[in-house]
Amino acid sequence: MRINKFISETGYCSRREADKLVDSGRVTINGAKAELGSQAELGDDVRIDGKRIGEQKHHVYIALNKPVGITSTTELHIRGNIVDFVGHKERIFPIGRLDKDSEGLILLTNDGDVVNPILRSEGKHEKEYIVTVDRPVTAEFVKGMSSGVRILGSMTLPCQVTRVGDRVFRIVLTEGKNRQIRRMCEAFGYHVRKLQRIRIMNIHLGQLPTGKWRDLTEAEKAELFDSLNYSPS
Repeated sequence: MRINKFISETGYCSRREADKLVDSGRVTINGAKAELGSQAELGDDVRIDGKRIGEQKHHVYIALNKPVGITSTTELHIRGNIVDFVGHKERIFPIGRLDKDSEGLILLTNDGDVVNPILRSEGKHEKEYIVTVDRPVTAEFVKGMSSGVRILGSMTLPCQVTRVGDRVFRIVLTEGKNRQIRRMCEAFGYHVRKLQRIRIMNIHLGQLPTGKWRDLTEAEKAELFDSLNYSPS
């Protein structure tokens, strides 16, 4: 793999910072000075300023049942940030966002390469939510929500909406506009009282307790990566 990726995956620094180290001549691979674009692999003796850096970190992929009040950010100065809340030993970050006042499933990882394939697949992969509103869910509301709603200057994509209770409905989205479900509901005069994400693609929240997290299973990762045409390196 490229030397900047090799360095970043040890947790030493970001790829951009690694490029600067290489460009300034501070990196060697098996005793030879590295250049931008140089390749390195597991077992190579990679050094920065003459000191060998550690092996690549194991990739982590976790599912968290995020509580209301936790912010999906890596900014550690923000109180209630998701990184401090999880407290993982690896340097992880969320894939996408889940509003501070929403709860449920969010994925986190230390694999920077998987983020773009997931975010780029907007319009293709499904995210499922259970939503409680302040008024009875009518057939007209379900039809209007599922047909597309004008918010933020454009129409939302058609989506699956199913009534599951007097004031509760299930919605499956294939896009992720800012506070989309809340804005869609407001367009019909409804206000969201509770919003819980229960699925992202093939990853289900299941019985995971609020505030707890778990590692994705090998089967979950295999199906996820296959759907993204992605292979961790």
